[in-house]
Amino acid sequence: MKPWNQIEHYAALDWARDHHDIVVVDRTGTIVADFRIAHTREGWDQLQRRLAAFPHLAIAIETNQGPAVEQLLAAGLPIYPINPLSAERYRERKRPSGVKTDRLDAWAMADALRVDGHGWRRLVPADPLVAELRQPCRDEVALIEQRTALIAQLRTALHSYYPAALEAFDKWTSPSSWEFAPAVERTRRRSRKIPHGRIAPMLRRHRPDHLPIGSDASHAHASRL
Repeated sequence: MKPWNQIEHYAALDWARDHHDIVVVDRTGTIVADFRIAHTREGWDQLQRRLAAFPHLAIAIETNQGPAVEQLLAAGLPIYPINPLSAERYRERKRPSGVKTDRLDAWAMADALRVDGHGWRRLVPADPLVAELRQPCRDEVALIEQRTALIAQLRTALHSYYPAALEAFDKWTSPSSWEFAPAVERTRRRSRKIPHGRIAPMLRRHRPDHLPIGSDASHAHASRL
């Protein structure tokens, strides 16, 4: 691990979903490199080529995990994560009021690393087994976020085209809710009005877990639909 006093250049990567901005400053704070890469294999190869010109370099990033961090670790770069709240304060020092660009954010973090980085904690690569275990956790988080976004889209669509379903079901993370709405809609397409006698069997198949068939709540749900 290179001692801090041997660091001669200070970089920062402002990451995004499909691209990343990188700024490098020297010990005087002068910008010596400023470029953007795509979040692709070619983009990361370009980053390694560009940063190879600075063998005594440290890099800051506003996270301590994720694909961008993994790519930087794989490149063998010394990484110094910065807390988002701290990063925001550093950005406020550099940018005029109301101005925000990815390049400016990267420059602010690179200069912050130059000035205060000696007191920051370097990110230590995780044990390979720990890294392997983290991946399913990240996948689970991503899937939960995707499910949340899909539920929001479904509720928005139902609010416009089928508001009764929103009244009948309040637990849209339940598979039964997802199955019931299209089942009712298929029946509705075949008949303008759905008889109560057909709603009950559908509720039995797709009812929310908390709704016993035959209860007053069950009849109320059926009447709304």
